[in-house]
Amino acid sequence: MQPNVTDGGKKASISVLFVCMGNICRSPLAEGILRKGLTEAGLAEHVRIDSAGTGNWHQGDAPDPRSIVTAAAHGIDISAQRARTVVAEDFDRFDLILAMDRSNEAGLRARAPAARRDRIALFLEHTLSGRADIPDPYHGGASGFEDVYQLLLEGCSALVSRLGKELRHPSG
Repeated sequence: MQPNVTDGGKKASISVLFVCMGNICRSPLAEGILRKGLTEAGLAEHVRIDSAGTGNWHQGDAPDPRSIVTAAAHGIDISAQRARTVVAEDFDRFDLILAMDRSNEAGLRARAPAARRDRIALFLEHTLSGRADIPDPYHGGASGFEDVYQLLLEGCSALVSRLGKELRHPSG
């Protein structure tokens, strides 16, 4: 990832987009978790975060109530987030686009311009070097949301560390 370097010797900035199917379960949780982790690490002002879905079923909706409750149980408020669909401009606006599962990764790669496909990665592969999906908890119970939260927390913790290193020593 090559961050956008700012003028005047300031730290570089990096932009990250989390993507799941409807942008109401996994990607809003990931956005909230990463935002909290970056704030705690003193990096929040250098990383722009957003989330989106590959589908438009929930456009403008708040996250799933189970995602909101799960995040709140861990001190994170995601209730103000609103679902949106990935748009063509996202492939230019974001340095790193992290798909929650292989299906969404494939959909993103199919829609992205060839020159931007290198910005797309599978979340767990990029963060924890595992080629696995973050399971979609939508059709399950509350415990599935907690399980997803824990996977996302582990991956986002690794991502905070990686982003911190990248901001201190940009590649490219």
